Amino acid sequence: MKKRDYIVSLNAEQQEELKRMCSQGKSTARALRRAQILLWADENRPGGKLSDVEIAERSNVHTNTVHLVRKRFAEQGLQATLERKKRLTPPNPPKVTGELEAQIIALSCSPPPEGKSRWSLRMLADKAVELNYIESLSYDTVDKILKKRA
Repeated sequence: MKKRDYIVSLNAEQQEELKRMCSQGKSTARALRRAQILLWADENRPGGKLSDVEIAERSNVHTNTVHLVRKRFAEQGLQATLERKKRLTPPNPPKVTGELEAQIIALSCSPPPEGKSRWSLRMLADKAVELNYIESLSYDTVDKILKKRA
């Protein structure tokens, strides 16, 4: 059993907010579970606080989860505990930039290759790769670029 380094002490307003949130059920499952954990770990709870093991058993999570919820509450507050942490950067930088989009649109406005009446999506993708605008490009991506600008 982990030692309680992080104390959860909710005021009456916070308790009411969490109870209302749990009874309405309109929040995400993760937020509801965290709210319930905070209510059970509260020092000011009418029946007294529950141990991490009891909370983990009631909410079907590991005791480490209970510990981390209490830690986040103590360090960052109620809203940060309930909300999901936002990423600072996307997982992968976007492959298609505004400059590439402009080049593909300009290419689509140019005369088509000889023997063709118009540009196809595949021809635009192949030509963009051939002109070294990008390493590889799908015709689906070209379609999305042109639809966005239509």
